Amino acid sequence: MNKPPGFKNIPAPPGSKAGNVYTRFIPREELGDFASWQPGTFAHAAAADGAAAAAPAAEPAEPGAAEWQTRVQAARQAGYQDGYRDGLMALEAFKQTFAQQATAQIGALLDAFDAQFDHIDAQAARAVARAAVQLAQQVLRAELAQRPELVAQVAAEAVNAVMLSARHITVHVHPLDLPLVAEGAEESLAARGARLQADAGIERGGVLVNSDVGAIDARIATRWAQAAAALGSTHALHGGTP
Repeated sequence: MNKPPGFKNIPAPPGSKAGNVYTRFIPREELGDFASWQPGTFAHAAAADGAAAAAPAAEPAEPGAAEWQTRVQAARQAGYQDGYRDGLMALEAFKQTFAQQATAQIGALLDAFDAQFDHIDAQAARAVARAAVQLAQQVLRAELAQRPELVAQVAAEAVNAVMLSARHITVHVHPLDLPLVAEGAEESLAARGARLQADAGIERGGVLVNSDVGAIDARIATRWAQAAAALGSTHALHGGTP
């Protein structure tokens, strides 16, 4: 006996207790490929879709010749700028180092020049002092030889330099200068009550005044030493070259 082809959906007869609700049992054979729904079915489907989305994307295509040329040009430009900047920094550092070295060398050179100039100045000063001393010697000798009467002026100044309270004033001069002083300094000697005395130990042109309160040394050697000291020399009047 053949299996009936299946039931059709036939509305319920009028007046049936089922009313408008129609139900019937559906055999498994009519379900075909359908399956019952289970919880988690949509979760599995969503997970499957996510896995599909997380799949790796396709690798980009290799750049073409034009793009490679652009990249090379950009790299060259960047390298040129970096090299230019590094070169400027190196040049600035070299300039600073060179300036410091040049300053130090110039400073050392100027110090050496100053030392040499100081040495030359000292030598020149000594040379000038020697020349001045030699000239003064010649002038003094000429004055003593040509104007021996100047000793009278020296004697008068020496007597006047003695303190007013001094007593027992004695003026010592060379025997040849005695008449010159007696005549040229007569007033000064009389004013101080000084006694004139010849002394062979006194060089011509010199005067030595003694008193009870001290002495006035106006001898040629003493006066010459004072004049030479003012010129920075210790050379004696009758010595050699200063």
